[in-house]
Amino acid sequence: MELQLLSSCDIDKHAWDECLYNSAAPFIYASSVYLDAMADNWDGIVAGDYDCIMPIPWRKKFGIKYCYAAPFIQQLGVFGKDAHRQTVDDYIKLLPENFRYGDYAFNYLNAVSNAKPSNNYILSLASRYSATSFFYTDKLKADLSKAAKNPLIYTKATIAEAIDLFCELYSERVINISAKDYSNFYGLCMLKEKEGDLIVRKICLGNQIMAISLLMKDKFRLYNLISCTTKEGRGVQAGHFLYDNLIKEFSQTGLVLDFEGSEIPGIAHFYKSFGAINQPYPKIHFNKLPYLLQLFKR
Repeated sequence: MELQLLSSCDIDKHAWDECLYNSAAPFIYASSVYLDAMADNWDGIVAGDYDCIMPIPWRKKFGIKYCYAAPFIQQLGVFGKDAHRQTVDDYIKLLPENFRYGDYAFNYLNAVSNAKPSNNYILSLASRYSATSFFYTDKLKADLSKAAKNPLIYTKATIAEAIDLFCELYSERVINISAKDYSNFYGLCMLKEKEGDLIVRKICLGNQIMAISLLMKDKFRLYNLISCTTKEGRGVQAGHFLYDNLIKEFSQTGLVLDFEGSEIPGIAHFYKSFGAINQPYPKIHFNKLPYLLQLFKR
């Protein structure tokens, strides 16, 4: 099947999204609306008449185009009903031919040679809460008992509360997200809220926010895009209380709670304590820069 690389402005967005939504893994990150909001620029590899697609966020520096990991986008890759008919390697070949340098994350269904696996923890919310919570670790159950001794309140929150707390707690650590990125993400969240596909929940103790989570929803998944727990919140197990209540609220919906990572052992252990399983996805890095620039990028 012929592959062609198209600029986002030349892509039939309706056909693109139809291909995505009919694929086995229709990740929200690859939708045209999400890419338009969060990628500085993006192109798409299209197979046939939108039988398969692959989005590529990119930037340009010193006149050189390179693909990059756009903020709040975890997995991309190849999507489509017939994605298995053409190997992912065929798509990968087009990357260094058109982009001199880059990092790229494929989705968990894509078989990629010589890729680095990254963690992603997921939990099915198909069962009753009592059945799901039965598989919580003993340590988590003990922490939830401790949390219950405090007058913690689980309630709805605003987009601004989630983004502001995330910036306050992590902006110095997450230096690759700019003020413009946060503004773009806020706009995307506003759109998803109008569509009924945004969930923002917080844990409060009195008037103080202890923990907060912002999630987007599609027909299969809840994407845990922002998650924050304050120092005071950690002291009262507010993060444990938050996710336990999210699981309780969305039990029996048939959705999958996508925790989004993590490579940090403590966070991975925390997600696993809820019975989440690892669904790793592949990442690649390539460098076709001129020799002197390669030395600079090492």
